[in-house]
Amino acid sequence: MKKFLLYLVSVLFINVNLLAQKNVSITIKVIANNVPDETTLYVTGNDVKLGNWQPNLVKLIETENGKWTKKFSFTIGKKLEFKITRGSWETEALNDDGTIPSNHSVEVLNDTTIEIAVKLWADMVEQKIEGGITGIVKYHLSMRSKDIKPRDVIVWLPPFYFLEPEKRYPVLYMHDGQNIIDPRTSTFNIDWQIDETADSLIRKGLIEEIIIVGIYNTPDRSSEYSENDTGYSYMNFIVDSLKPFIDRTYRTFSGREFTANAGSSLAGLISFMLAWEHNEIFSMAACISPAFKIGRYNFVDNVESYKEERKKIVVYIDNGDNELDSKLQSGVEEMLAALKNHQYVEMKDFIYYKNQNVLHNERDWAKNIWRALIFLFGTEKGRRLL
Repeated sequence: MKKFLLYLVSVLFINVNLLAQKNVSITIKVIANNVPDETTLYVTGNDVKLGNWQPNLVKLIETENGKWTKKFSFTIGKKLEFKITRGSWETEALNDDGTIPSNHSVEVLNDTTIEIAVKLWADMVEQKIEGGITGIVKYHLSMRSKDIKPRDVIVWLPPFYFLEPEKRYPVLYMHDGQNIIDPRTSTFNIDWQIDETADSLIRKGLIEEIIIVGIYNTPDRSSEYSENDTGYSYMNFIVDSLKPFIDRTYRTFSGREFTANAGSSLAGLISFMLAWEHNEIFSMAACISPAFKIGRYNFVDNVESYKEERKKIVVYIDNGDNELDSKLQSGVEEMLAALKNHQYVEMKDFIYYKNQNVLHNERDWAKNIWRALIFLFGTEKGRRLL
């Protein structure tokens, strides 16, 4: 009898497990008549089958004139977010009123067909650009390094840089550099406004005068901002090529105690990695909505298993309450616990903020980046605001 009960339990467990792993099909259909001849449409979203947000990887199949489709298989319970493009973010599908749409969202519960009608594309309407550039910026184009794609770099100079020719400055390096200063180059025509924020904080005496270096991303962003060969090549580019160039070209304080880096989402992950793996160069990191541990990304284990001398780093971390940030939250909490286990002290060695009513985008990151700037570069007056 006992053996029979054990057998019954094992059968039930197997059946429940198989049910949990059951796949169902999601079919995406797009109707779009206002596109050039021989157009290719793409779907891009939050899963490797959807291209991991690369806008030109997953083609839809044109079944007849003006109609495209593709069928996918996903595990029951999978939450998907995706958009439609013609191969780049400059050609993404828009709402009927010309605005940039939110992600299409679906939770996979059964076989489903999603039909989307597209009337407007981003390159067919004049997009509203919010804001502009505050201060003086310099551009360095097509900077090259071994094993990674070339990319542009933008450098923002503090307001009194040319009035004090002997003065030197700390430096903040930021990833996704096209999105931080210039709305014309930002993916959604909305930038981080790091230039306006830094300018205001400097003039109010809340932070030191700093130089900000924006490193543009490339189509290899996911690989460059994670723990793999490409990610380490990207970090080597910054350490071995970009930083020496910036120190030669501008009046910087080159020491590690004056050098920070920052970014959001996967760029939040690489920001932490850069300070952790190259602690001899970077002493500070700001990690906004960071992907410390989610899916195939996991740098928490590296910190937890670290046994050598404690690294001297200062880390700013914040996360929001939107759907994507909620998925990132457990990784954030595990990283905070790992730092505490290594005797890092909150409000001294690291600081964490939970932001309310925010989205995972440049507009909302811009609202809170002042905290990161003050924590990393704040004057005594500025730190009283934290």
